[in-house]
Amino acid sequence: MTIVHLPVLLREVIEMLSPHEGGIYIDATVGLGGHSEEILKMVGPTGSVIGIDRDEEALELAARRLNDKRMILKKGQFSEIEDLARAEGFTQVDGVLFDLGVSMRQLKEMERGFSFHSAGRLDMRMDKSNPFSAWDVVNTYPEKELVRILKEYGEERRALRIARAIIARRSQKSIDTGSELAGIIFRAVGKHGRVHPATRTFQAIRIEVNSELDELNKGLASSLRLLKDGGRMCAISYHSLEDRIVKNFVRDNAKEGRVRALVKKPVSPGLQEIRENPSSRSAKLRGAEKI
Repeated sequence: MTIVHLPVLLREVIEMLSPHEGGIYIDATVGLGGHSEEILKMVGPTGSVIGIDRDEEALELAARRLNDKRMILKKGQFSEIEDLARAEGFTQVDGVLFDLGVSMRQLKEMERGFSFHSAGRLDMRMDKSNPFSAWDVVNTYPEKELVRILKEYGEERRALRIARAIIARRSQKSIDTGSELAGIIFRAVGKHGRVHPATRTFQAIRIEVNSELDELNKGLASSLRLLKDGGRMCAISYHSLEDRIVKNFVRDNAKEGRVRALVKKPVSPGLQEIRENPSSRSAKLRGAEKI
């Protein structure tokens, strides 16, 4: 499969992160390496970029694309960035970038089970070595837990109706694919507006499977410990839960005098970028400088 890789808010990220010659930077969600490629242009022959991802396929693709000795690729998640940096001999870095959420490549690979249209097994694991998948959530969680994650992680106001529809269906047979789950939700709540009625449920299940919000909290805390004075942290979020965590992290640490916010309001893509890359439309970029 050929996927055109368009790194989100690339110009704005580079302006905010402000990479300099000889700098050490962490791309905590390296993906296909679009942001890292640009950072490498700025750090010169003595700089380095540590690219981290929990998706082994992404790391393989990034390695082939970048093929640069200054690029250090490591498998891991946000909560491990401190250990991964120290393992490479870096106790402090000049910048950390988080690009949150699921990648377009993962969404388009039907066997990964992230899509409403997937006929493959319900999966949604960013790390394929994780034994826990979306299938386990959908087919084993009791009603109370399903309702909880749909409300907390999906902000789904019809959580109880959807949870009961899932449990009614799985009492007859297991729910095995993304398209099957999406159909159950569609029949339970109908369609209102342009957004697919399963959108929030799929988001909630994906966040649960990958512990995304807990990982983000831990990653942000680690980034602050790793940054040099004057070093910068930037985060691109794609839904309100992520953005709220980043916003509160920056605000709380600014109050404590640890950082200064780099923007008062999040930076969003312009019309041209949204036209070229519609999946970028919900992106919000925030950043902070350690002081």
